[in-house]
Amino acid sequence: MIRYDRTRRRFAIALAAMAGFVDAVGFLSADGYFVSFMSGNTTRLGVALGTDPARALIPALLIGGFLCGVTGGALLSLRAGRYRKPAVVGLVAALLLAAAALRAAGLELAMLAGLVMAMGAINNTFQRGGEVTVGLTYMTGALVKLGQGLALWLSGKGDAGWTAWGTLWAGLLSGAVLGAFLQDRLPLGCLWIAAGWAVLMTALALRIPSDS
Repeated sequence: MIRYDRTRRRFAIALAAMAGFVDAVGFLSADGYFVSFMSGNTTRLGVALGTDPARALIPALLIGGFLCGVTGGALLSLRAGRYRKPAVVGLVAALLLAAAALRAAGLELAMLAGLVMAMGAINNTFQRGGEVTVGLTYMTGALVKLGQGLALWLSGKGDAGWTAWGTLWAGLLSGAVLGAFLQDRLPLGCLWIAAGWAVLMTALALRIPSDS
């Protein structure tokens, strides 16, 4: 995060907010399972396997769908070259549009599949040397770097960019608040809003110069 310029940082924060929005909608729609936070789903999978294996199917399918999204997004990013960002975010937009349409058709399980694949794919947006540099759907690493940066700042050894990691986390949190609010009050419209958000992000990605 701290290696990127202000434009890319803002773009990352906007995408993290969108991920928080989608994850909140998914969480409220899937009885407490996640569409972007696979650590939580893995814990729930382990608990189910240890106590009631019949309940392991849902977290296992969500993890598998997320992995498919990551893999598909990675394959697309390899083919897209310098257009990686708009290609990946465009894929996310297409998946969210499909999820919104599936919800409108009353196909909730298929909708969740679209959401989880979209959240897997979005993590291919920021890469360097084939490695993900900014995780957009998971914030544990960001909070660790925030804490480490705060320690350096408090000890007078610089800030280590802790504000950048803090704003990334705040972006996901604010998106989650908005997603939960709209899922509660506008359940059939909130995913169309998320899809429109992703379309806008795709257009913005076309204006961001390519990086490695």
